[in-house]
Amino acid sequence: MGKFIIKATKTGFTFSLKAGNGEIIAIGGEVYNKVASCKNGCESVAKNAPVANLEDQTVEGFATEKCPKFEIYTDKKGEFRFRLKATNGQVICASEGYTTKPACKNGIESVRKNAADAPIELPKED
Repeated sequence: MGKFIIKATKTGFTFSLKAGNGEIIAIGGEVYNKVASCKNGCESVAKNAPVANLEDQTVEGFATEKCPKFEIYTDKKGEFRFRLKATNGQVICASEGYTTKPACKNGIESVRKNAADAPIELPKED
């Protein structure tokens, strides 16, 4: 089972989603001011990921999908990446770079599977 990990940074709070094997499969789309806001970001991923459409922007003439959606695209290095957009169009999480599109699609499926009932681990108090 996956889990969301919230971490404190110098400028706020971020989250990542880890799969059952401990691998990070997605990172939050922004830095949040408060833990509660960051927790809302995790909950948004958990709610949207399982039902999100898939828009493959690497295909010529791709069909634009309705949000929530995963967008597959290529970065400057030519690697495949995905981002998850909520119903309001805001990016709520994104992936690392993948060398192949099938690996990127596996990452999306892992987020769909792991996010839905993932517990949220709050930052440790100093």
